Amino acid sequence: MPHAFKATTVHVVARLVLFAWLCSGQVYAQASDEGSDTEDDGQVTELASMEIIGHFNSRRILGFTGSAHVISSDDIEAQQTTTLLPTLNRVPGLRMEQRSPGSYRLAMRGSLIRSPFGIRNVKVYLDELSLTDAGGNTYLNLIDPASIDSIHVLKGPDGSIYGANSGGVVRLQPKGFDVLQNRGSVLLSGGSYGLKQEQLSVQRRVNADYGFSFDQAFLQSDGYRDHSALDRKTYQTAHQWRYSDSNELRFLAFYSDLHYETPGGLTESQRRENPRQSRPATAFTPSAEEQQAGIYNETLFAGVVHEARINDRLTHSISLFGSDTDFENPFITNYEFRTEKNAGLRSYFSYQDSLSADIDWEMQWGLEAQKGWNNIINYDNEQGRPGALQARDELDNIRAGLFYRGMLNIDNRWTVEGSLGLNYAAIDYVSDDDQTSESDGRISFGRIWMPRLATAYLLTDNVAVRASVSKGYSPPTLAEVRSSDNIINTELEPESGINYEVGLRWENPGRRFMADISAYHYTMDNGIVRQLRADGAEYFVNAGEIEQQGIEAALESYLITPQSDGFIQSLSMQSGLAYQHYRFGQYQVDGNDYSGNPVTAVPEWILSNTLSFDFNHSLGLNISHYYTDRIPLNDANTVLSEAYHLLQIKASWQHRLSSTLQMDVFAGINNALNEDYSLGNDINAFGNRYFNPAPGRNYYGGVTIEF
Repeated sequence: MPHAFKATTVHVVARLVLFAWLCSGQVYAQASDEGSDTEDDGQVTELASMEIIGHFNSRRILGFTGSAHVISSDDIEAQQTTTLLPTLNRVPGLRMEQRSPGSYRLAMRGSLIRSPFGIRNVKVYLDELSLTDAGGNTYLNLIDPASIDSIHVLKGPDGSIYGANSGGVVRLQPKGFDVLQNRGSVLLSGGSYGLKQEQLSVQRRVNADYGFSFDQAFLQSDGYRDHSALDRKTYQTAHQWRYSDSNELRFLAFYSDLHYETPGGLTESQRRENPRQSRPATAFTPSAEEQQAGIYNETLFAGVVHEARINDRLTHSISLFGSDTDFENPFITNYEFRTEKNAGLRSYFSYQDSLSADIDWEMQWGLEAQKGWNNIINYDNEQGRPGALQARDELDNIRAGLFYRGMLNIDNRWTVEGSLGLNYAAIDYVSDDDQTSESDGRISFGRIWMPRLATAYLLTDNVAVRASVSKGYSPPTLAEVRSSDNIINTELEPESGINYEVGLRWENPGRRFMADISAYHYTMDNGIVRQLRADGAEYFVNAGEIEQQGIEAALESYLITPQSDGFIQSLSMQSGLAYQHYRFGQYQVDGNDYSGNPVTAVPEWILSNTLSFDFNHSLGLNISHYYTDRIPLNDANTVLSEAYHLLQIKASWQHRLSSTLQMDVFAGINNALNEDYSLGNDINAFGNRYFNPAPGRNYYGGVTIEF
């Protein structure tokens, strides 16, 4: 990124900060002087305090000891609801990519070089239930956005109490828990490239002790490129039952049937010639369309959480969860079948007490364990049909951790907490390559202690500083140990490192303006990177040391607070900035020395801005801007994707049909600037097939009926 543009970006962000601060101050003054949004007693109406569900309890985010972000259901609905991608990409340090509809990658404070598809380094939960399975895979593409009530993002290593991770934790809170009123909605929409969408969401509070939700969704698209169609059906239900004054049960289950086609990467010349084509045939390999390349994923996930208050100070929580997945992947070089069965347990005790009137303390101790049974069979791919057997492997894996956390709060101003986890991971395998010879063994990644020490201090009632040091640890996933080259890699080592972080949060009186800035330094040992063989099959190697240094800043401001008068009834702004200075340490592969290079697949600068308007006559407008810097696509940094700006616009109009029915008509434009870009690139691609072109300007619209 040119220094001139870096400087321009910094200046733009600085002006945004100043502009938001001045506007928030002016609006605050106007509200006080003119009484446009005051109560009868003359006090300015305060906006609700933001709370994070993080370290076991919900608490105000201002005094939280870690870098965190909360995404509400309103934030999700403000964007196109076919995917969580635009919503998650508003969070600084969190990056989600899409190579084709349904094919997602997610990284938090890390690189996507570990993610041929899926999620690495990040632990994802549905409430207290781990969506990340025992093999380290997370099928986030099975979740429909309409079923999510809120998303809580904890950035940086938090493996001491959340199992193995080095990037952070994402906690999805489903609808159906803490239902306050009966609600329901039906959404129907359509758009460019054959998009068809339907969502049904129902929440019911049956009585004071029992509430539930049911969500169903259908999504279909022909895709922008040839051979990039998507078809997904999801069903989810959540139930909460307080069967006594001190006991509660929560149940969650979802079933998802997903199929999407994978068009494959293109070279630069192929992209310029026809960006909508799928990967063509070569003299040595057939095309993606000939091989019917794609993913079929049918998954049932279920879990139950029981929480009991043993006495005024001691509570206990236990969660049991499991999943059953049938997975098919016709690929260029083979046809893979996988059956994956997973079971898990998370249980902990929590004790809270006061040492004095000004000192509170709490501690938690518990365990989390997961077991997986995986059967993987590969055949020749004969134009979308399985042929001769290539390999058959059975892999059973286990991930387990014990954890303890203690927290001290002094005068509701100073928080000190420390936690310690002991994590263990291993894989038992039986490999049958040619039906005549068999090998077996165990890969153990050892027992790793993962400490975390953190503190937060409120300098004033509205300003808090924080600091933390924590250890990150991420063992290889099953998809990396046994990747698409059908070879079980017994040499791959876990990633680990120490993260140092400081930060500051500020809320002005009335919470019309909120700012958060953090700086971190994470030195990772044995970083895992993706490589490709000549036939396109992938494998993974350790890259030695990776230095990750970054700065993240987030701003939220009500430039015009919610009011009943005026043409503009409210105007809010959100901005996020991430600077990621990531460099390889000592890193050599096949005689090539990449030491000191910028880390593959990591943009150095990312900037997001969102303006949300509410006008009178029930009109709404959401404008989102997203800038991504150039991205190195191979370890040598000889190929880089171009920087791009995305502009998304969504307008809506609400109309009450009756006392119980409301209609919301909406329409939107994606990539309004008609940028030529690739939203998800193939990393270290063989044959220079790096690019997965994304759609140009495209449109959608629909209607939601709320009841």
